[in-house]
Amino acid sequence: MPTTTFRIAPSILSADFARLGDEVRGVIDAGADLIHFDVMDNHYVPNLTVGPLVCEAIKPHCKVPIDVHLMVKPVDRIVGDFAKAGASIISFHPEASEHVHRTLGLIRDAGCKAGLVFNPGTPLDHLDHVMDLVDLVLIMSVNPGFGGQSFIASSLAKVTEARKRIDATGREIWLEVDGGIKADNIGAVAKAGADTFVAGSAIFGAGDRAAAIRKMRAELGAR
Repeated sequence: MPTTTFRIAPSILSADFARLGDEVRGVIDAGADLIHFDVMDNHYVPNLTVGPLVCEAIKPHCKVPIDVHLMVKPVDRIVGDFAKAGASIISFHPEASEHVHRTLGLIRDAGCKAGLVFNPGTPLDHLDHVMDLVDLVLIMSVNPGFGGQSFIASSLAKVTEARKRIDATGREIWLEVDGGIKADNIGAVAKAGADTFVAGSAIFGAGDRAAAIRKMRAELGAR
């Protein structure tokens, strides 16, 4: 079997926004594979974060892809803005789109990889007729809206189910998990089938961020 490529994506939700450029460069130098960019609108989720202008501002500091997670409703109008701002991947929640197939197409037509995001209570059935347009499946292991939450253990079964669906396509589709990821559970999440891991406070809250990322990679290697 081929070796799985694992990716670690620090979430800027836990960064120091007063010095965001330095924070982004720092975690990339520490070994990040992606920068996870959480967008919340105080409508779909009860919090308000950042928009395309901030994405555009950090783009010059990023030598890795920017992984934009849209927690907004509606979705379609803002897709183009994030594509122009420098996003490489744009993911959204199916509940936030009136036409999931159309939104996936808009993202891909804008030159980005397209992802679907599943909350703890959202079934994977939304994938049934759009797998040919999906480049990434993101499983939320917390309810969206706030950083620093604890991992919901029942998410592991959903990760395993998503892995089966992905493998059945024969396509290269990333399986990302976001919420409460740390060194002490990342191995179990990888064993369930994930290959991409969003971590906020576990990296940005660490005194030595390079050591935090190395420890996660060590756990992935030992899974």
